[in-house]
Amino acid sequence: MPKTATVYDVADHAGVSIATVSRVLRSPDAVRPATRERVLDAVTALGYVPSGSARGLAERRTGVLGLYFPGFDAAEEAPPLDVLTSGAAAAKPFTVVQDAAEPGEEHHTLLFLDEVLRGAELEAWKQGFVLMIGVGRDDPSRATVRDMAGKVDGLMVLAESVPEEELAGLSRRIPVVVLSGPPRGDHYDHVTVSNTEAMAELTRHVLAQIGDGALAFVAGPEDSPDGAQRWDGFAAALAEAGRSLDAVTVARGDFTRASGRRAAEEILARTTPSALVAANDQMALGALEVFRSVGLRVPDDVVVTGFDGIEAATLSRPPLTTIRQPMIDLGRAAVQVLARRLERPDAEPLVVHLPLQILLRESSQRPD
Repeated sequence: MPKTATVYDVADHAGVSIATVSRVLRSPDAVRPATRERVLDAVTALGYVPSGSARGLAERRTGVLGLYFPGFDAAEEAPPLDVLTSGAAAAKPFTVVQDAAEPGEEHHTLLFLDEVLRGAELEAWKQGFVLMIGVGRDDPSRATVRDMAGKVDGLMVLAESVPEEELAGLSRRIPVVVLSGPPRGDHYDHVTVSNTEAMAELTRHVLAQIGDGALAFVAGPEDSPDGAQRWDGFAAALAEAGRSLDAVTVARGDFTRASGRRAAEEILARTTPSALVAANDQMALGALEVFRSVGLRVPDDVVVTGFDGIEAATLSRPPLTTIRQPMIDLGRAAVQVLARRLERPDAEPLVVHLPLQILLRESSQRPD
């Protein structure tokens, strides 16, 4: 293997000191453009890569931020893949199949976390950090998150994804930012959205459309803090309007489209509502499929709303009224808050509320 270039090689190649090389790599705007370009040309020519371990020892920093997600899929269900055997290497380059064109099953968690991840990665790059991702698949011992905590400067976790006692222990070692879910008066920084208030306002809109008509609600999983907040907003709007929760037909799903279909079928077996409010878009889209299959017109016969603002909600028939979450901004904001905590470790805990947007579309607006 060729010799690995060092900072001394870069300095010698560019005709500058190693301190100048360090300044170019750490704070390029602080170095004159001509010198900066000379150093960067040397870095490229030599293939120099700064030693993260050496820098970390000197600064007691890794330059890495962690983003920890709960397990959201079953790894054991993935089909086998072996690209290293001769058989795999000789596989056909493509196959042709007759596709039934059935709608795919997109999991809410994947859709949500993918957008949060995009935002976090973008902001980490802008802030000069590397982002490490950890997924706690089938990890009751929490070894994954503990291992991550030993390799990063700070950690971002989804609310309720790490038990409180474990999170408290981690936060004694490194800063922790909690994403989504309601702040609980703890000592962590939080980045969240106003699920309750937005759902209450959307429910007021629904009530204005249906008058005294019957209501149904498709709730999320019992362990979802976002789902609980959305139910609270729905309940608050009903109480404000003098409506009883006991009269609401409730079914529970797991944030997938398939569970929305099952919930809608369960609801229709009990009643035909004038409106169905779902705790997320995927379940609302599943309900739309069921209503269409039995001949119910949306919004004429039944009003339907969701929550999240995923792209598929704009493509449904009819387009789905929803509440758009700033998913990319959640990731970006979490990195900004974590970077602030690293610079100001003794600052008071910060709670950042990002705004939501209620998007009124055809599925909830009955003709006059």
